[in-house]
Amino acid sequence: MITRQRTNWLKMLFIWKGSVINKIIVQLIVIAVLSLITLYFKGKIYDYKVHLNPTIFTLIGLALAIFMGFCNTASYDRYWEGRKLWGALVIESRSLTRQVLTLINDPSPEGKKSKEDFIKMIAAFCWSLNYQLRNKSGTEHLSRLLSAEQVDYLRDKRHIPVIILDFIGEWVSKQAKKNHIDTIVLASIDNRLNQFSQIVGGCERISNTPLPFAYSVLLHRTVYFYCFWLPFGLVDSLGWMMPLIVLLISYTFIALDAIIQEIGEPFGEEENDLALNTICRTIEYSIFEQAQIPQEDYKPTNSYFVD
Repeated sequence: MITRQRTNWLKMLFIWKGSVINKIIVQLIVIAVLSLITLYFKGKIYDYKVHLNPTIFTLIGLALAIFMGFCNTASYDRYWEGRKLWGALVIESRSLTRQVLTLINDPSPEGKKSKEDFIKMIAAFCWSLNYQLRNKSGTEHLSRLLSAEQVDYLRDKRHIPVIILDFIGEWVSKQAKKNHIDTIVLASIDNRLNQFSQIVGGCERISNTPLPFAYSVLLHRTVYFYCFWLPFGLVDSLGWMMPLIVLLISYTFIALDAIIQEIGEPFGEEENDLALNTICRTIEYSIFEQAQIPQEDYKPTNSYFVD
């Protein structure tokens, strides 16, 4: 994900990274070449003059803009819901850590070590959810945070975050059997674990239910048909300025189409997707700091790309 402070207007005109232009540069070049050819031949195909009234493109462009606005809103809703779910995960992780550290009565050295193992399981849960949403294994983090037995048990599992929640639940159950947790705290912790489960389900809902394919196909086809026919409609009225105007209009529509596709899948690894790795590192650093667990130096990135 790109996080960049807004700079002055002139620099904004030339920013490349994160602008999706790298995805659409070929399409724009093709349209620019087509516009120049159309201008050279004065809108003729062989000896036939293509008569397209600019009014037609005004009406189609208005309808297209409305439809693209609808699709953009739908995609951004998915993106923002994903961000809210991961924001809730940050809050719930810190709150659960605080409860375990302050409300479980086991001051022995073994109890302290057991709490540290529990907090590592919270971090492992976050990393496993990250990699499940991105269809990765993430074993380097699991082997670092979990016991060898737990890692071996997870090796052939598909829904690893859910299994790690079971590990967390089993740990809480053992503490309750040892009378280290009273019933009120136990109910509160169980409710917090239910919140973790709801976060997993919410993320899976976004990941497994993309925007309807028919919307994507219709939008994509309409944008490209519109842009490829646009030079024939504007060549007579704009003259030599036509290629520049067509390129500007095409950039607007094609770039918006690319952005809609990109943010509609917020858990990917493209420049404008959610920075899940950074969120996981933030959670791990935060809860380890709460528990005073030794850890590698945390080095916040200074890069604009923070995932």
